[in-house]
Amino acid sequence: MWKVRFSASGSELIDLIYRQGEPVRYQYVSKPWELNYYQTIYARDPGSAEMPSAGRAFTWKMLLQLRKMGIETAFITLHTSLSSYLDDELDRRHPTIAEEYSIGTQTALKIGVASSAGKRIIAVGTTVVRALESAAQADGIVGAGHRYSGLMITPDYPLRVTDGILTGLHEPTASHLELLSAFISPMFLNEAYIRAVQLQYFWHEFGDLNLII
Repeated sequence: MWKVRFSASGSELIDLIYRQGEPVRYQYVSKPWELNYYQTIYARDPGSAEMPSAGRAFTWKMLLQLRKMGIETAFITLHTSLSSYLDDELDRRHPTIAEEYSIGTQTALKIGVASSAGKRIIAVGTTVVRALESAAQADGIVGAGHRYSGLMITPDYPLRVTDGILTGLHEPTASHLELLSAFISPMFLNEAYIRAVQLQYFWHEFGDLNLII
């Protein structure tokens, strides 16, 4: 993990970042949007380097509708790192970046109760999968705490917590596809992506989402 020391700290540093920084913007986003546009509705603590794209599609109305359908939600804090340095050599040398996460006691308990009741645990985003699987104990119970995850999930990784995932569409060389292949066979995933290209689905942060269960 690389560490950077800033000359400012606290609220002064946060103010400088908000005034001088700008979010990662992909080619199909024609103009800069305000920083708040990149947040999920339930975002609370600043700290991510990239937008939590899978969760951005949710609205409070949608969450209420899901609750009425009997679908419960639980929240964790994630500070996502860059998915790419925009440098192929750097990406090869550092395929997995440790990402900070925090799981509260109530969330860990809620996940455990749902799992024991035979309910499916659906992660919203690849970073959530890494966090939950990193926090999983030998018996599959999620432990509460504040940690960093450098877990690399591949097709043969035995998932202990998550049963499905809601995620965006990822580039062919992205490690995210390795993670998705832990939920679904690479062949079927490839067929789905070919179809997504044919239908001109959008990739990346403001793109389309797909549910794998």
